[in-house]
Amino acid sequence: MHQPARVIIDTDPGVDDVLAMLLALAAGPEDIEVLLISVTYGNVDVQNCLRNVVSMFHIIEQEIQWRKDHSLPAGFESLRRSKPLVAVGADCPLGDTTRMADYFHGTDGLGGIHDTHKHLTPPETWKTLFMQPPPETDVTSTARSEIKDDLNSPTSLFTPSFRPSHLEILRILDENPPDTISVIAIGPLTNLALAASHSPQTLMRAKSILVMGGAVDVPGNMTPTAEFNTYADATAAARVYALTSPNPSSTMPPSPPPLPQSGSHNEAPTERLPPYPPKGELGDRRLRVLLFPLDITTQHTLRRDEFENKTRQLIAKGSPLAEWTNAFLSSTFHKMETLQHGHEGGSASLSLHDPLCVWYALTSEGDNSKWSITEGEDLRVETAGQWTRGTYIIDRRDRKRREDDDDEGGHVPGDTGGWLSAARGNRLGRCVQTPGERALAPLMLDTIFA
Repeated sequence: MHQPARVIIDTDPGVDDVLAMLLALAAGPEDIEVLLISVTYGNVDVQNCLRNVVSMFHIIEQEIQWRKDHSLPAGFESLRRSKPLVAVGADCPLGDTTRMADYFHGTDGLGGIHDTHKHLTPPETWKTLFMQPPPETDVTSTARSEIKDDLNSPTSLFTPSFRPSHLEILRILDENPPDTISVIAIGPLTNLALAASHSPQTLMRAKSILVMGGAVDVPGNMTPTAEFNTYADATAAARVYALTSPNPSSTMPPSPPPLPQSGSHNEAPTERLPPYPPKGELGDRRLRVLLFPLDITTQHTLRRDEFENKTRQLIAKGSPLAEWTNAFLSSTFHKMETLQHGHEGGSASLSLHDPLCVWYALTSEGDNSKWSITEGEDLRVETAGQWTRGTYIIDRRDRKRREDDDDEGGHVPGDTGGWLSAARGNRLGRCVQTPGERALAPLMLDTIFA
């Protein structure tokens, strides 16, 4: 019997981010255990992203109670078996201007749901959950006990952390054996880049980093060549991917970026991320990154008609989760109708970019013969281009590689950047085939709505 995937989800919720988290939390405990939800800025600002995570747990709590009241299976077995941590991470990219995708996801990340459906949003008191508590006294101890026992408390299904996300990621990786924890990274990679800067050897203990990001052979969704997550912090992606290289310095950005200053996006940061230690000090182990780019994620879609067919009766019966997801997905389907051709009526659809990464995590520990992964691709991220920021560069030249290169000779004429050297460049895995483009949506709906 296979062991459940033990994962950290690094996310910027976001419509499809929420669907991805719901899929993971509603799955069986034999398939997955979510240890940490690490929140970053991205689709919207980090506080709205955090509010969406807290709102999701608030709705799940109501949904579980509703199902029990109607003699239905409670679902969310993985979540009820193991309560995850929630930690707050970066609120801006590494040394660059913040770009968000609120034009698509809405200013709150979920199509304006916190204004249109206020009864589905938890009270504003949730903000205090992530503030450092006062010193322990009899009064505060009693208060915490009462909150813990209150089933309506937004913390009843998760534990808020007072540490920044990148330190929680490193703590969990350090406290568990190597190759036992995977990170599902479905937002900008800023939190992981900060973790890598703090302790690259600890980050490399991860079994794998499953990254939703990039566009290799297809157009981007942010610029003609760049996908949003990579575009939002191209420097972070480049720094994380460099840890897959035999020589990480060969693909690092041109200069160390400044550290972001929390709450002061318009001020020029002064402290800079340090370079990685020399490859000899890093040891032989390298980071395993598995990429899920737009090339593979876009064609895995959820159609409006199949979502409505699944949730229509649940909404009529009063399901909080069905009402909540319908509110933000209806907004998303309408947005697709206004932005793209071929998205009319029931055929309007949403690409399941982020849920695809969770789907892989759920199944890869068992029979993964229906997945196809290429290994060792030298994919590099452009960080400085005026028009090409966040673009994935790959050497398509028909040139012989220098397999005997010891990487000690410096620049080689005709091979600027060391693209032909076996001792340089990134080594990324990339998903190129799944169990089926139309298999994910019904699996996800059945899992979430029990």
